[in-house]
Amino acid sequence: MDNLECLSAIRGKLIVSCQALQEEPLHGSKIMARMALAAMEGGAAGIRANSVEDICAIRQTVSLPLIGLIKKIYADSEVYITPTQKEVDALVQTGCEIIALDATDRIRPGGQTLQALFSRMRALYPQQLFMADVSTFEEGIYAREIGFDLVGTTLCGYTSETAGEERPCYSLLSRLSSALSCPVIGEGGIWTPEQLRRAMDCGAYACVVGTAITRPRDITRRFVQALEA
Repeated sequence: MDNLECLSAIRGKLIVSCQALQEEPLHGSKIMARMALAAMEGGAAGIRANSVEDICAIRQTVSLPLIGLIKKIYADSEVYITPTQKEVDALVQTGCEIIALDATDRIRPGGQTLQALFSRMRALYPQQLFMADVSTFEEGIYAREIGFDLVGTTLCGYTSETAGEERPCYSLLSRLSSALSCPVIGEGGIWTPEQLRRAMDCGAYACVVGTAITRPRDITRRFVQALEA
């Protein structure tokens, strides 16, 4: 699948995030691959996945475009979504169509800036699609200026600057969709079909839904909290 085919396949559609961290009950590549299969059979047009192991297992199970990332914590940075060149190199080897990384204005591990990291990635992998996970309008504009192919609202509400922002971040999604010529992906806090529809109406090229579909522990907690309220 080439880049145009990939972008065409997800346009106006739902992307399902199939992720489970090590401390979660559903952690495991085989489980995530089955989760991705269930999402595909339900009508998802793409999958977002974390780690080389999960991405490779999902690739063997479904034929959908993949947004790949690697969550890695470094002691000297708050950035944890594909934070360094090492993670990018590993993701390229998986063949995932899109690589997502933190594109906030925070400093990366080793004191590296986003521009320094991305300029090297673009030079090394000129045909690779890169998605910028941002938290603010300014970050989204800057990410596009330096060459990202897609911009997502993924990190709105997860940085110190945006702490407390209501999610889904409809206003940010609408502003970015109006200002940018590249695909803008709505992601973060979408819990209901109605919220998904509203996000698409804000101009999203596509939307990612994760927890509401693929994290039964968190879904259960929401029901339990409703009883306790």
